[in-house]
Amino acid sequence: MTARNRLPPWHEEIRLRNGREILVRPIRPEDAGPLRASFPLLQPDEVRQRFLHPVKELSADLAERLTRPNPRREFALVAAEPLPPGEALVGAVARLAVDDDGENAEFAILVSHYVAGMGLGRHLMRRLVRWAKGRKLRRIYGDVLDSNLPMQALAASLDFRREHADTPGLVRMVLDLPPPKPRAPARLPLAAG
Repeated sequence: MTARNRLPPWHEEIRLRNGREILVRPIRPEDAGPLRASFPLLQPDEVRQRFLHPVKELSADLAERLTRPNPRREFALVAAEPLPPGEALVGAVARLAVDDDGENAEFAILVSHYVAGMGLGRHLMRRLVRWAKGRKLRRIYGDVLDSNLPMQALAASLDFRREHADTPGLVRMVLDLPPPKPRAPARLPLAAG
């Protein structure tokens, strides 16, 4: 997977291992239609691993909510065809939602089987971590099905640790982020005397 060209912040053109070109970019309201249209293409297990229970369809209300993240508390990226939002088929979605405490954020990633196994989940998780560090968050966590070994392995390879989740059948993957470095005090110019 390689990134190319100069694009706006959080936009990256990537060539996957299979040669397919995709665009990683922030989610847009125009993505609601393509998300709903592509939802039936997902395998039931992919949906269950993301939503933690079976979901038959992506409702218009949920699609609208997912494509309009609150910029103060949420960050969401899509990996899509390199077409304008609203026309591009979306193959993966990654998001962070900051908790009420303002220090922690929950992650969620869904990578379609059409683009799975090509490093895209890792790439998206690294982008989520970068955003969280920029927001000076303390940690990132996500509740993952105990049976979702690929997601657990991906998180562990990026230094997430396993914790007990409150819900049976789930494991919580947690990444502690380094504390922000203190800024050096500004130096006042010496007065000529």
